[in-house]
Amino acid sequence: MQNDNIRAAFYMMGGSSAFAANDTFLKLLGSELGMFQILVLRGIAVSIIFGLMVWHARIAFRDLTRADRNFLLVRSAAEAGAAFFFFNALFNMPLATVTAILQFVPLAVALAAYLVLREPLGWRRLSAILVGFAGVMLIVQPGTAAFNMASVNALACVAMVTLRDLSTRMMAVQVPSSLVALTTALGGMLFGVAGSAFEVWVMPSPVAWLWLSGTVLFACLGYYLIILAMRGGELSFVAPFRYAALLAALVLGWFVLGEWPDALTLLGSAIVVATGLFALYRERQLQQQARAVQTG
Repeated sequence: MQNDNIRAAFYMMGGSSAFAANDTFLKLLGSELGMFQILVLRGIAVSIIFGLMVWHARIAFRDLTRADRNFLLVRSAAEAGAAFFFFNALFNMPLATVTAILQFVPLAVALAAYLVLREPLGWRRLSAILVGFAGVMLIVQPGTAAFNMASVNALACVAMVTLRDLSTRMMAVQVPSSLVALTTALGGMLFGVAGSAFEVWVMPSPVAWLWLSGTVLFACLGYYLIILAMRGGELSFVAPFRYAALLAALVLGWFVLGEWPDALTLLGSAIVVATGLFALYRERQLQQQARAVQTG
């Protein structure tokens, strides 16, 4: 199991970093193409890839229960909303800042699971969530000139991703990951098609096609590696390594985009990561205690 955990940790770091690379390509692509055109073009490519996986596995949407079909539809709608808010934030604030704000998602999901699903949440993890939220406030800096619509969009993205992850948690574990990924991609693509009525499309340049290919490649790679990480190791051991996304965003933002967050953003990011790690550590402790009681 130890070797499996180490391998899964590398998968998680690779997958998280792949998503940071995907976001970098998206930001470069945003200088040439509109948001909805990007959603459609990327959605077509990703849908084809995951569609082939679903077809090869002979998976059918109609074979799911009605509840799971509804959860998939909610998840797809939430992902489309998250993409809308994320793009608006990404195109108007540093990559590392957006990535740092999104690191609050696991804490937000834990709070939502407590409120909606009545999952246990002790005072230590609740305190971590409150401190983590304070870290997010340091990043977005409400009441100052730094707080703008990009900050609002980033916070709205957190809410949408929380809804997405909560609906994922509520569906049966037997629902294939490839089908989840396919419906998510299709939802984003259809949302892009609807939004295209308000946007003028342009013919992508050769460089834009290269960047678009980069988003597709790294998005699929990120999904694949994180699925391997989740299924190949203990979640409580593997999950902290997702914070590699923030380090990758800092490096890519600096070297590729010429961005570097201010001191308050870096401090807030450190607080969010620290509270997230503490919450995961506390979860691991509770799982170990539960196992000890069962074996005792």
